[in-house]
Amino acid sequence: MSKTLSIIFIVIAVALIAYNVTLVNFSDPFEKNSTIALIGIMASLCAIVLLLVFVTSRKIQDKINKD
Repeated sequence: MSKTLSIIFIVIAVALIAYNVTLVNFSDPFEKNSTIALIGIMASLCAIVLLLVFVTSRKIQDKINKD
């Protein structure tokens, strides 16, 4: 996976977070629809973390291969 594709996936995950934040009912965040939105936010955050770990590991692998 290229760096550009990783950045595109990160941007999509951020957009999903923004969309799901609009769905959360802050007066009752644990109702049915708000819970689904909170799960979507957490899943997007996990995806971002995994993609950042992947990008970092690719950088480390490239440095090792140069030597």
